[in-house]
Amino acid sequence: MAVTIYLHWTATGYDWIRPGHYHSIISGDGVIHRFHSYNVDLPAHTWRRNSNSIALSCACMGGMPDPWTVPPTDAQLKSLCFEAASVAREWGWSAEQINLNRVMTHAEAASNRDGRIMHDNYGPVIWGGSGERWDLLQLAQNSTIDGGDQLRYWIREFLENPDEKQAVEERLTFQGFTVIKAKGSDLAVQIDQEGRSWARLVDLLERYEIAHVWDAESKRILIGALDVAPTFRDDALQASIGWPLIDVALQTRTAPIILRGILRPSEGGDRAWCRVVEFAEEFGISVRFDPLELGERRGG
Repeated sequence: MAVTIYLHWTATGYDWIRPGHYHSIISGDGVIHRFHSYNVDLPAHTWRRNSNSIALSCACMGGMPDPWTVPPTDAQLKSLCFEAASVAREWGWSAEQINLNRVMTHAEAASNRDGRIMHDNYGPVIWGGSGERWDLLQLAQNSTIDGGDQLRYWIREFLENPDEKQAVEERLTFQGFTVIKAKGSDLAVQIDQEGRSWARLVDLLERYEIAHVWDAESKRILIGALDVAPTFRDDALQASIGWPLIDVALQTRTAPIILRGILRPSEGGDRAWCRVVEFAEEFGISVRFDPLELGERRGG
């Protein structure tokens, strides 16, 4: 059975961003916060449909007593569709395959609109359900009840017409190389247009003797360290910087993301780079500034 993408809302405010519930959550400003690899299953996002599935959710609809006082924003819905299209593209889906069997709202899944899994209808009352879940039945208050169809339309549009030209024009740029100290030895880094230092991920991982493997199937780096506690970062890299992204995740069942890097071409092929200070913070490495210098890692 093909992977299914389920589209949700969190029934919270716009800034409710937490790992463990959904693979990605989109905040009110449209920023996509990706917490878990799309190649792993999460336990509890869509009843009886958590296996072989991906859960994307908009942080919204938490108004009390009226959820519509915190409706999905246009930026959220656009990012939701853009992310779903990116996943579909990575999995090699065509626009024709963006249908009810592969992309569903939680409202549609709760009501078993695809007929795949027979269970009690806990979906919208208008579809004969208990009304427990009605995520994205409507995209705006008092609008039509074809939210799923509208979202699939825009996902197909993004899938067929990715704005690659704009992404290249807005791509984060880099200046020349320099050298910093890391664990007492020189480390080559490069400075971006914002003045932040970047280094090759493999150089940092090897310098600090952090066990890692390249997961070619899902295009991510898996970390074997047992002493890393993943934390959400408000400044985590987003696709808006214009470079292909790569995830660094713990080698566990849920594969929580530790940090995100970018892929940059070189003579030997694409190489993963990450921000030096972010790497140090995630792996418990001491940092000194003016000039930038990385010290020892806690416990190592």
